[in-house]
Amino acid sequence: MSAGDWGSLFLLSVIWGGAFFFIDVAVAEVAPLTFVWLRLTLAAAALWLFLWARGQLPKLPVGAIGAMFVLALLNNAIPFVLFAWGQTRIDGGLSSILNATSPIWTVLVAHLFTGDERMTPGKVAGVLLGFAGVVTMLGPEIGSGGELTAQLACLGGAFCYALAGVWARRFRVLGIPPTSVAAWQLALAAATMFPLALAIERPWSAPMPSANAWGAILALALVCSAFAYVIYFRIIERAGATNALLVTILTPPTAILLSAMFLSEQLGIQHFAGLTLIAFGLAAIDGRVVNALAVRRPRQEA
Repeated sequence: MSAGDWGSLFLLSVIWGGAFFFIDVAVAEVAPLTFVWLRLTLAAAALWLFLWARGQLPKLPVGAIGAMFVLALLNNAIPFVLFAWGQTRIDGGLSSILNATSPIWTVLVAHLFTGDERMTPGKVAGVLLGFAGVVTMLGPEIGSGGELTAQLACLGGAFCYALAGVWARRFRVLGIPPTSVAAWQLALAAATMFPLALAIERPWSAPMPSANAWGAILALALVCSAFAYVIYFRIIERAGATNALLVTILTPPTAILLSAMFLSEQLGIQHFAGLTLIAFGLAAIDGRVVNALAVRRPRQEA
């Protein structure tokens, strides 16, 4: 990747690391379903306005609406709710570490449901290291009730992202631009969350959120969703999807730092140990570090 691509990747990691911090602030005052509905609605409106201003109003073939609705559930509605609910019980830093398992789940899902992304020895090693990291984090919490359930919810959200990544492959075949996919999935997810939030949480009966909570929701919608999608898809276009996935390794440190600085949240030794194992697992799946060492060793022997 070029220096500009690396800069975009680090910027995206800061934005998405900040997302977990903002979720902590928002769900402290706003119920999870209502919060997700607001985030999705504002993000969809912002992205559609951005594309309209550029003369790129998103188009979608009629036959692809059903598939897009499934993507909206897997990539936005369900994982957003799971992470929002989970972060009412666990810290944002821990939530970001659990989110970093998404590529590990993706390896398994792609192996089962695609014909061109099969398991390799490096990917198998990466998956095993990743699961070792998850077990390291969850082990002390087994039997503790609420916190374990919240961590499992975040893992479920990460698994949804993996399913969404494989499901989204069909839109590339249909020739639908990535930005159009993002805009439509946000809009459909917002439409899905609207009746659920109204029926289950009755947001009109809740106290008005503070300025801090509204600021967090706006930051999540405009910066961490709409703007971040533009950066993310630009990285994919310029450097490929494999390079874009490196953001999952860089995001947790940002989330942990922000939560520690502004919310006084602290993680245990087992969480950092789990993050280390997950990072090694992602490096094994990516393969570039292993390949670089394999090339360097023969040169040194020569």
